[in-house]
Amino acid sequence: METLSSLPNIPINSAVLKASLSNLKYPKNKISDMEKSGELIRLKKDLYVNNDVAISKELIANHLYGISYVSLETALAYYGMIPERVYVVRSMTTKRAKSFETPLGNFEYKTVSEDYFNIGLRQEIIENQYAFLISTPTKAVCDMIVATPNLRLQSVKAMLNYLMEDLRIDFDVLKNLDKDIVRQCIEVGKKKGELTILLECLENK
Repeated sequence: METLSSLPNIPINSAVLKASLSNLKYPKNKISDMEKSGELIRLKKDLYVNNDVAISKELIANHLYGISYVSLETALAYYGMIPERVYVVRSMTTKRAKSFETPLGNFEYKTVSEDYFNIGLRQEIIENQYAFLISTPTKAVCDMIVATPNLRLQSVKAMLNYLMEDLRIDFDVLKNLDKDIVRQCIEVGKKKGELTILLECLENK
């Protein structure tokens, strides 16, 4: 698509699109035509992606609703920590919980406090140009415990069963989790009892 070839391969709003079509008398009409023809995909009101190029769903997740970072089963699958394929891109945010159904997939966001949000994050770079925010492997495990409703893990045995049987995380992967990140999550997060048991599991590895 010549009119969008110079645009960054990230979700873009109508202001950016109109700037790229500034040579046209009615750029808004052109955007509408592109959406109808399938050249543009609208993710939500005033947010689009170029349908001619592949785009990371994790990158979309960051732009679709923020401030947010990719986590939970999505991050565990991204790092190869669980065998199952993940069909919903799940993230954590400091804003209210929300979900989106888009032509490129479903996206879900869980709420955490700002102090907890800022622990254990990293940036993944795409094509040396774009970056998305994602939890570290350890933070993803903590998020699973914190964000899963009605999850009560009151012993080391129950925690190991959850991690290795329910989530199917390999024992060798568990040994490499970052205990300092778990300690920070205990200080500011919910489910301190369960996270303390997680720490105990890791310290005994």
